[in-house]
Amino acid sequence: MTTLIHPGGTGTRAEHEQAAPRLRHIFHHDIMGCTADGVSGNHLYSGRALGATEPGDLILLHRDLATEWDAIRAHYTRIGLSHTNDVIWDLDHRHLAQYPEYALSTFFFGAAEQQVCPHPDWYSAVEHINSKNSFAALAEALGVPIPTTLRFEQARDIGTKDLIAAPYPCYLKAAVSVSGVGIYRCADAAALGEALTRFAPEVPVQIQAEVPSRSFLNLQYESAPDGLQALAATEQVLDGFAHQGNRHPADHAPWEVVDPIAQWLAGEGMQGVFAFDVAVIETPEGPDFKAIECNPRWNGASYPTAVARKLDIQHWLARAFPTRHRRLTDIDLTGIEFQPQRGRGVVLINWGPVLVGKLLVLLAGEPETQQALAAELAERL
Repeated sequence: MTTLIHPGGTGTRAEHEQAAPRLRHIFHHDIMGCTADGVSGNHLYSGRALGATEPGDLILLHRDLATEWDAIRAHYTRIGLSHTNDVIWDLDHRHLAQYPEYALSTFFFGAAEQQVCPHPDWYSAVEHINSKNSFAALAEALGVPIPTTLRFEQARDIGTKDLIAAPYPCYLKAAVSVSGVGIYRCADAAALGEALTRFAPEVPVQIQAEVPSRSFLNLQYESAPDGLQALAATEQVLDGFAHQGNRHPADHAPWEVVDPIAQWLAGEGMQGVFAFDVAVIETPEGPDFKAIECNPRWNGASYPTAVARKLDIQHWLARAFPTRHRRLTDIDLTGIEFQPQRGRGVVLINWGPVLVGKLLVLLAGEPETQQALAAELAERL
């Protein structure tokens, strides 16, 4: 059984790392091979991994981010966030093969990564769990609670009886989807039948019962050569169904719900950061939890989590903000920038998309402080 460490130890992050010296990593966190088309600024997301790096690491960044390099370095220096200064201004995967002495950190270990840096077990584990149908089957086999789910190898396999028997309201989902694309809410058989027409007949799909929940958790793990670690439980901040950010700490941290799948993945060769979405269902007997899916990769909560752990920030909100500015140097953080001695303030996380008017920031402090920082930052942006 894979060794699993949960949060809650008394030692600091630095003390733990003294016991287990950190390897140098090469970071390739471009998302263009694993994202929905047509979203503005997606090609600029590689920069959000910078805060997770350490001196001596290498990071591959999109060349368009070079204009913001001095500004983000200055910001991180002022707030005491260590990071690498060694950059390859190109996102070609072939660079990864040129540095075999570095451990690989990648947003998603897919076919492109496997081609240049073969890790067959890692690749196989990602391919398997990235299918919602495989996740559901594994959850059932391991006794992990999930919503009622009907799996189909092909969309054409859904017949009239299935339309009648489906657990309404429900979601029709592509077994493999990106950024919520290929997911349709269906209130009745007519809606489900219409949604089916949007899939090619041979596409694997599933029908999953809607969960009566207003709260969803993100439970992150990291699998490394020295074992499996549960990193952080955060609560998703939603605007309707749209994901806007994450808050830490969450009101619940039900690691026991998804631990069996996390340990299975680590045993199969999964490496790096991965996470589960878990719904919280309030009942008279207390909260009930249902695992929804596994993201076998870094996700939106992973980057602020990495920075918060490095800066020892316990209470934070990561939120996306629009901005009229198109350069980091035009954004005034005077008085609200993170102050290590006070443990509160603004940290820039996904800074590259400022070029198209978007930012993801971490707001450190208690909830009242987070609200005040958000209001002040919004005024300045």
